[in-house]
Amino acid sequence: MLAGCIIVVNTASAQQSKPAAPQPKPVTTPDKTTAPPSAATAPPDSIGSLVDALLAKMTLEEKVGQLNQYNGDWEATGPVNKDVVNKLDEIKKGRVGAVLNIMGTTHCRTFQEAAMQSRLKIPLLFGQDVIHGYRITFPIPLAEAASWDMAAIEKSARIAATEAAASGINWTFAPMVDIARDPRWGRVMEGAGEDPYLGSLIASARVQGFQGDGLGSTDAVMACAKHFAAYGAAVGGRDYNSVDMSLRTLWSVYLPPFKAALDAGASTFMNSFNDLNGTPATGSSYLQRDILKGQWGFKGFVVSDWGSIGEMINHGYVKDNYEAAEVAIKAGSDMDMESRSYINNLAKLVADGKVPVSLIDDGVKRILRKKYELGLFDDPYRFINPARERSELNKPENIDEARSIARKSIVLLKNEHQLLPLSKNLKTIALIGPLVKAHKELKGFWALDIDKNEQIPSLWDGMIKQAGQTRLIYAQGCDLTDISRVGFADALAAANQADVVVMAMGEAPDMTGEAKSKANIHLPGIQEELIKQIKATGKPVVVLLMAGRPMVFNWTADNVPAILYTWWLGSQGGNAMADVLYGEYDPAGKLPITFPRSEGQIPIYYNHYNTGRPAQNENDLYYKSAYTDLPNSPRYAFGYGLSYTTFQYSDIEFDRLIPEMKDNEPLSFSVMIENTGKYAGEEVVQLYIRHLQSQPLTPVKELKDFRKILLQPGEKRRISFTITRDKLTFYNDKLELITQPGDFLVMLGSASNDIRLQKTIKLIN
Repeated sequence: MLAGCIIVVNTASAQQSKPAAPQPKPVTTPDKTTAPPSAATAPPDSIGSLVDALLAKMTLEEKVGQLNQYNGDWEATGPVNKDVVNKLDEIKKGRVGAVLNIMGTTHCRTFQEAAMQSRLKIPLLFGQDVIHGYRITFPIPLAEAASWDMAAIEKSARIAATEAAASGINWTFAPMVDIARDPRWGRVMEGAGEDPYLGSLIASARVQGFQGDGLGSTDAVMACAKHFAAYGAAVGGRDYNSVDMSLRTLWSVYLPPFKAALDAGASTFMNSFNDLNGTPATGSSYLQRDILKGQWGFKGFVVSDWGSIGEMINHGYVKDNYEAAEVAIKAGSDMDMESRSYINNLAKLVADGKVPVSLIDDGVKRILRKKYELGLFDDPYRFINPARERSELNKPENIDEARSIARKSIVLLKNEHQLLPLSKNLKTIALIGPLVKAHKELKGFWALDIDKNEQIPSLWDGMIKQAGQTRLIYAQGCDLTDISRVGFADALAAANQADVVVMAMGEAPDMTGEAKSKANIHLPGIQEELIKQIKATGKPVVVLLMAGRPMVFNWTADNVPAILYTWWLGSQGGNAMADVLYGEYDPAGKLPITFPRSEGQIPIYYNHYNTGRPAQNENDLYYKSAYTDLPNSPRYAFGYGLSYTTFQYSDIEFDRLIPEMKDNEPLSFSVMIENTGKYAGEEVVQLYIRHLQSQPLTPVKELKDFRKILLQPGEKRRISFTITRDKLTFYNDKLELITQPGDFLVMLGSASNDIRLQKTIKLIN
């Protein structure tokens, strides 16, 4: 769905296949009952019976209404439909099953009261893009992924859900679990990066965080795994664009996080805007019926993305909304978000004999089941409690969590001569750059502006609190996209007075996000020119880069001694950055996505296949798979991230003399990790595996496990890993998940390009 950076509110088959058409059922004549059955006194396993009983009372028009979702009248996160309707009247007529972008208990109550005036009093669902926080904003999802900390990520979603549920929301359109290998794609900020293993763990953590102890709890909201599927592989990184990929790549790389979300209990799925191999995902029965509801047995419901059913007309897949509604409902899209295709056409499609009622019944039953599980039939207002709204929002302990998670999300890219952490004995620090005093910008894209008077500490504010006797001076230098160098003189004057210069540079928050694809992902404007001039003063320079995507900043990477990638860190970003700069927290973030040297390398990712002519090094160019004008290697590799301390890997030990695996027996091993520096710090020990010979090919390495450990200076710890057969499986060309006997290279390292220890093991069939 489309949005600005901050939303302001007032308070496996290998072919596309179609399911066999179910036989139509006769339309029942409803009775005069006006109250739906209650789940309060019913056994837990009887929700299906309650749903069936209610369904029998519904007219066809009321059924279609449950499949219809309208946006509220305040804010839109997509193209506004030109067909103006009185939404409250539509709700009273039973023609709406869910709404979105209606927040706060006052607004939600107004809409739910309208639903209680409908004939059957079926309550509404209230959906919202709670992407990385509600009242408290957490780091953007890509930044949180850099923490490699599943407990922290789950906690972030848990707090967001608690706040949202206290404000009337019972459904979030998150998590986005799309794998993304192209930083030109604006929505890269909304996911977990490029790796299916890490992405699957994060998908599971976020679903568990949003749904808590389960639907029915007043602090749980329905999660929505999106965008199903392969949206992150849009050609050219251009949002909404086509996706053309092999089904083997789809199953190996892009589907695993969705399966993980389903296994974690995700209540809903959202289909995607893109076409996949020529079929719009919204109209793909292969994705929605064959895989999701068929092979995977998904029992929740599928919602379209904003207007995506109607957008099949623009794709050239259907002629009009009538045909779009037919294709979408048959393909398995249960709820129509904002295209009005279902509400205006489904009843006629049934009357014309083109859509069986049983398909509509299936979608309605899936939606009603979730409403029962949420407890909305027992109390339609159970999420609409002003007292709870006042007490749950912006709790001090949750603000502390936001600061903690923000610190964990920061990645140290460079630290020559141990310039960081900063000494509190410095006399003067110059803070220079367009983002030094940024406040609301730190929330990033997809942030909700619940409190217009929210006080968000900037980097400057965070530094002031910790500077002690150090004098801080400030100069903006330039704007984010400036071509004027007028501010350079002040910036140079400030730098010349300082012992150390800290520069806050990067993107604007609305430069990344939905519909924010970019062909040029370099540091915008003349910011790097300003960095060059400040560096030329001879003063030690630290650069902080705030962004929602990997950027290209080659001169800075080559010449500046210390660089922190701080993404968009949310409400506590300013304090978190100061904590890391001053060493109150040792940075431990690891990149969840590869950073290119140039847009010409894109797509670039670590888990690629080898070629018949692989380059052995950056100078090996003669008839090799290499660029002649640029290294093959990325600027920063997947899994990369430094610490203020150092770690040594040694003494790998397997549980048997000859490291072989037979049948389904696991293979265990351990490794010694030592903190050889002078700071307490966390290391993410990463396990990669490569099948040395396979048919078909497998990647040069794949992340299969990791451990995040905290070690004190001088502390050693032996950590263990277990390789099970499932870590050696892969899809063949028939989309069968198989293992092949042979040799596997087991690699342990601090990053995908920083392998410290390795050992060959053998799988015996």
